[in-house]
Amino acid sequence: MLKTFLTIGSLASALLLTTAAGAQAMPTAIQKANIQVGGGWSYVRPDYGHKAVQGWAAFADMDFGLHWGVEADIHHASLITPEDVAENSYLIGPRFILPHGRLKLYGKGLFGIGDLVIQERQDNVGRSPGTQFAYGLGGGVEIIASRHIVVRALDFEYQHWSYRTGLTPAVFTTGVAYRFR
Repeated sequence: MLKTFLTIGSLASALLLTTAAGAQAMPTAIQKANIQVGGGWSYVRPDYGHKAVQGWAAFADMDFGLHWGVEADIHHASLITPEDVAENSYLIGPRFILPHGRLKLYGKGLFGIGDLVIQERQDNVGRSPGTQFAYGLGGGVEIIASRHIVVRALDFEYQHWSYRTGLTPAVFTTGVAYRFR
């Protein structure tokens, strides 16, 4: 009889202590958002002028869940400008992500402004600067190098600016980001 009471008491204690101790852990794999901020180098094939321009890029991504996020990027292509014409863009919009192991393939649709800058007016007679509405479609590949470092191996954007008859630069970017976790 004592053995029965001890068995029932032990079982009841185990069940009560399990719920009181919180034996079921809170889900640790669920994260509300991933944020990463990075920079890199952009190579721009403009259609205003004949030679490519280059410069720095900055980007920030906030991914909501596994497949959806938002991206903001700046392409400041005014450092290497053989014809003294720079094309800068400031865009934001949604992105769709396809994770595959340590790779993240993504596509994006962005909108914002494009800024055509004439650096040397005496060399560019007849060309006029302007800031206009712009949108871009693109995608790329990111490699998760470590817990906090993401390498943006290749990012491509086909942009369309509403400048006069429309500019359509093609922007290629590579860079590195820090991922906050």
